[in-house]
Amino acid sequence: MTRPVIRNAARCLFLLAFLACAACATTGGGDSEPEPPIAEMQRAPQLPDAPLDDEKTPGTQADDREGGEVPLVVAETEQREKTPPAGKLPEVVVEARERHVVIHDLVAEAQALLRDVELEYAFAGSGSREVLRGRPVAFALWSEAKKAWSIVHIEIPRPPIKWKPGAKPLPFVVRTPGIQAQHVKGTGAERLMFAFSRGGEPLKVYGRKFPVFDNALIKKKQWRDVVRTATPIVYLPFTEDTLDQRFVSDGREFLLATARKAIEDLRLANAPSAAFPGERLADVIPPEVITTLAVIEQTDDADYMDNQAEAVNDVLSQYGLKREEAFRYSVSSAAALGPMQFTDRRGNGTYSLVVRRCPGARLDPSFERGATNLRNVMKAAICLLDLELSQMPGDIRNAYRDNRDVMGIFPVAAYNGGPRNVAKLYRVLRKMGLQLEDLRRPDVQSQVTPLACPCFWRADGAGARPVTIPKYNNENRWYVEKYQTILHLFE
Repeated sequence: MTRPVIRNAARCLFLLAFLACAACATTGGGDSEPEPPIAEMQRAPQLPDAPLDDEKTPGTQADDREGGEVPLVVAETEQREKTPPAGKLPEVVVEARERHVVIHDLVAEAQALLRDVELEYAFAGSGSREVLRGRPVAFALWSEAKKAWSIVHIEIPRPPIKWKPGAKPLPFVVRTPGIQAQHVKGTGAERLMFAFSRGGEPLKVYGRKFPVFDNALIKKKQWRDVVRTATPIVYLPFTEDTLDQRFVSDGREFLLATARKAIEDLRLANAPSAAFPGERLADVIPPEVITTLAVIEQTDDADYMDNQAEAVNDVLSQYGLKREEAFRYSVSSAAALGPMQFTDRRGNGTYSLVVRRCPGARLDPSFERGATNLRNVMKAAICLLDLELSQMPGDIRNAYRDNRDVMGIFPVAAYNGGPRNVAKLYRVLRKMGLQLEDLRRPDVQSQVTPLACPCFWRADGAGARPVTIPKYNNENRWYVEKYQTILHLFE
């Protein structure tokens, strides 16, 4: 899509802003290198921050989030839900109770049971050649037929191996006799999940205990100390057994409420906007944009392309069931952490940069605490989007001011891939012969022939019609597509 004709001087400023990152790598899929999310701001040359050449920006695909170890400090701050003692569990009565209430109670019981479960570590070799053989994981399983619990122990590979759906099966060992297990997905603390059965009866998964290790001790190969200092977390990844439409709607409301609280914090702090001098940061980014990002960052691309509604509902149900705890343990192979997938390479990365450049937001200076606290990291995301907007050309900023929902594709593209992807997106629009004012929200009532998306939506009479986005960066194209199709859920 083409932009409106602008002055040559403005065009030069635009090009200079993006050429500043010409030596930076790009973010996104596996065929590209990381790129800094923010170039040095021309309006504030006095800031000493160096470009983050090696940093992966927010927007890591969910598929990449299985290679990282959860920081021990995050595991040690696990927020334990109040549950009844393991020996005094309430009777589970399914009749005449709403399904989401039953699920919540079963999850609470599973947590209580798993608290006292000892993980079964095993070593191989001896002496200086002794190694930790694998990573033990315990699951709390519920039998509908017997109305009884079972604790099942599994051993998975350590260090984590790269695994993708349809690829070579994940090797594992079932340590509990009489149980059949099948790996469903994931390898790490956030997404590892199995399906279980016994004697032909499927057993429902309502709890899982996963050990987090000290990376420093792993590097030193001090395996006994690795086990001694391991911190187990009781955390349940998504499972069909816990999916309920009430959790989906509760997750949507919880995210919106948290985003509004984050914006109110910024309003009370009177934090200023970098993109729009003289305006308040709280008035720049709508809460719906932040909630949409919280869903996008945890939605698997493959799942989304296979079934958009199911993929989004899976994420929303996690927020509805676990609320503040949801996605605390999401770690990418690039060490992107938490629900909004911020990075902070050696304490000098994106999160620390935002803390420095957005002092009015009063963000938690601790990366591990701040990136895993949803309300705090939503404020950090608002700051980052505002900083990204401050670097965009005037016509985009003006168009964004007039139509924030539609023009949100630009800061969202920047959140995912930095200024370079914004430049690519802008260039694609011009080549398509589209003006910024031609862009519209997706028309869910449109009866046009389905196209191969991701798509833009352009004005078409009183409605809008889709136009396929040409290839420029596959991850960023799908990021924009997700933004456009998920946003309406929060309105």
